[in-house]
Amino acid sequence: MSEATPPTPTAGADPLEAGRAALARHSWPEAFEQLSLADRDGRLSATDLESLAMAAFFAARADVELDVKERAFKAHEAEGNGLRAAYQALDVARRYGMAGKSSIASAWTRRAEQIIGSDGDTYAHGYLALVRSEVAAATGDVDTALSLAERAVEIGTHAADADLKASALTNLGSLKIATGLTFDGFALMEEASIAAVNGELSPVTTGVTACRMIGACRDMTDYRRASEWIEATEKYCDRQSLSGFPGVCRIHRAEVVAVSGAWEQAEQELERATAELGAYNATPPQADGFYAIGDIRRLRGEFDGAQRALREAHARGRSPQPALALVRLAEGNVKAALSAINAAVAEETWDRWARARLLPAQIEIAVAAGDIAGARAAVDTLGSIVSDYPSPALESGRQVALARVLMAEGDPTGAIRELRPAIKGWREVGAPYEVARARAILARALRAGDDADGADLELEAALATFVQLGARVDVEAAERELRDLADRRSWPLTATKTFMFTDIVGSTSLAEALGDQAWEAVLRRHDDMLRASVAGGGGEVVNSTGDGFFVAFDGARDAIDCAIGIQRALRDHRASVGFAPPIRIGLHSADANRRGSDYSGKGVHVAARVAALAEAGEILASAETIAEAGAVATSEPRTATVKGVAAPVTFVAITWS
Repeated sequence: MSEATPPTPTAGADPLEAGRAALARHSWPEAFEQLSLADRDGRLSATDLESLAMAAFFAARADVELDVKERAFKAHEAEGNGLRAAYQALDVARRYGMAGKSSIASAWTRRAEQIIGSDGDTYAHGYLALVRSEVAAATGDVDTALSLAERAVEIGTHAADADLKASALTNLGSLKIATGLTFDGFALMEEASIAAVNGELSPVTTGVTACRMIGACRDMTDYRRASEWIEATEKYCDRQSLSGFPGVCRIHRAEVVAVSGAWEQAEQELERATAELGAYNATPPQADGFYAIGDIRRLRGEFDGAQRALREAHARGRSPQPALALVRLAEGNVKAALSAINAAVAEETWDRWARARLLPAQIEIAVAAGDIAGARAAVDTLGSIVSDYPSPALESGRQVALARVLMAEGDPTGAIRELRPAIKGWREVGAPYEVARARAILARALRAGDDADGADLELEAALATFVQLGARVDVEAAERELRDLADRRSWPLTATKTFMFTDIVGSTSLAEALGDQAWEAVLRRHDDMLRASVAGGGGEVVNSTGDGFFVAFDGARDAIDCAIGIQRALRDHRASVGFAPPIRIGLHSADANRRGSDYSGKGVHVAARVAALAEAGEILASAETIAEAGAVATSEPRTATVKGVAAPVTFVAITWS
C-alpha cells in the first residue's frame, strides 16, 4: 500500500485509539495519519481497515483508498466474516465500475457471489442485487435493472440497512426517471436524499445519494429543485466536516450559475472543483465538470479550449455531446455536426431523458443541414418526452426547438406563437443566453411576417445580451444579420470579383464506397483544408455548396494562385496518405450584385457553369479571368454554350501540376 509519511505520534498516545477517536470526530487527516501508523504495526482489524479506507477518501488520499478496501476484504475473509467480505467485494466492484474497469468489477462481483451465493435476504445480497441492477442498466437491459433495483430496496428495508435502502432507492428512482416515470422516480430519490442530508446515512452514502439527486435535477433542467438540494447538501457537509462532496456540490452549483449567465465565475469555480476532485478519484463528477467547462467555452466561441475540456470529459467516461457537435456547427462544419449528433442520439436506446438532452441540438443542426423531415421527427419526439415532466426550462427548450422547425417549414406565424411563451419561460428560469437566442429566432420570424420594426427590436435586444455575456459567435452572427439587413434595405451594390466554385467529383459514389463515418472524416479534412487555403489566399467563403465551396476574391491572380494551391495540397496529401477526394474548380471574373455577404447575378452563374465543365483535378478559368490575371500557363482556349447564358463562354485549363 502506498502510504503518506505520518508524523511522530504524541508520546504515550495509542495510534489505533487516536485514529478511531479522530474518525468519530470526522477529523479525517488525523484519522488517516494515526490509523496508518497503527497499520504499519499490523494492528488493524478488518473493520479498522474499512475505517482507514474511509479516512483516506476524505483526506484526499484516493491513491491508497482502493488498496485498503481490497485488504479489508481479505481481512474479513481471514476473520471468517463472509457477509462483510462479500459486501466489501461488492463495494470494490462498484468502485472499479465507476472507473470504467468493467472486467475487474465483474470479477469482484463474482467473488462476492461465490461467498454468499446468488440468492438470499442478507444485506450483502441486497448489495449484490444493486450491483447487478447497475450492470444491467449499463447494458440496456432495463427490465432486469428495474427488477433487481426493486429487490435491493426490499432487502434494504427488511434488513433495516439505511445505506443499502438509500442506495437502492436512488438507483430505482433514476431508472424510473429514465424510462418516463419521472414523478415516481423523483419521489424515490427524494426519500433517499432526505435521509442523506438528515444525517441518517454514512458519510460516503450520503454524498453519493445527494449528488445523484442533484445530478438528476440538473439533467431535467429543474434548476430550482437542484438549488434546494445543493444548499441542503452543503449544510450537511459543513456540519459533518466533509471536504470531498462540497467539490461535487460546487460542480453542480457552477452549472446553475452558468445558466444565469455568469460564465467567467462559473468557469473559475469549475476549474477549482475539477482539480480538487482529482485528489478524491471522483471521476464521474469530475467528468461533468470538464463537460461544463467545455460548454461554457463553446458559448464564448473559444473552440480550441472547449474541445480540450470536452476531451477531458470523454476520457473520464462522459460523452462530449451535444457540446462537441454544436462546436462543429458553429465552425461551419454542418455535416460533421449532423453525423456526430445523430450517432449520439442513436446510442440512447432506452434513457428518454438522456435522449431529450440531445434532441434540441439535433433539431438545430438538422435544420442547418436542410434535413427538415429529420428535424420535425426529432421535435415530435422531444414533445412527447417533455410532456411527462414539463419543467419551465424543458418546456421553453421544446418551444424554441419547435419554432426552429416551423420556420424551416415556412410557418413564421406558428414560430412566433411558440417563441413568445418560450422567452417568458426562459426569463422565469433566469437564463439570459437562452432568452437572447429565442429573441434572435423571433426576430427572423417577425421579419418573415413583415413586422420589420418588431424584428429589429428583438434582434437588437438579443445582440445587447450576447455582448454582455461575451457570446462571440452569437454577437458576430447578430451583427452580420443587422449589416445584411441594412444592405438589403439599400440598393444592391455592384462589386467586381473573381468567383470560384469547387466541387468533389463523384462524391455520391465515394460516399457509398467509403461508408458514412469514413466519408464524414474525408469531408471534414477536405473542408478544413479548403477553408484554410481560401483564408490564406485572401478569399471570402460566401457559402458551402454541398460538397464544395462558393468563394469570392478581390483579384483574379489571388483566385488562380489559391486554386493551384488547393490542387497541389490535395495531390501532396494523396501522395503521402494514399487518398484525397478529386475536385474540380471553376473561376470567372465579373461584376455581380452584392447584398450583405452574398453575391448574385450573371457573373456568379457563369462561374458555377465553368466549374461544372471541369474534370477531376482540373482548374478552368474564363477568358475574363485570364485577361485580368495576366501571364498564366494554360491550355488552348475552348468555348462552350452553357445553360442560361446566350453567348458562348471561352475558357482555358490552368496548368498547375
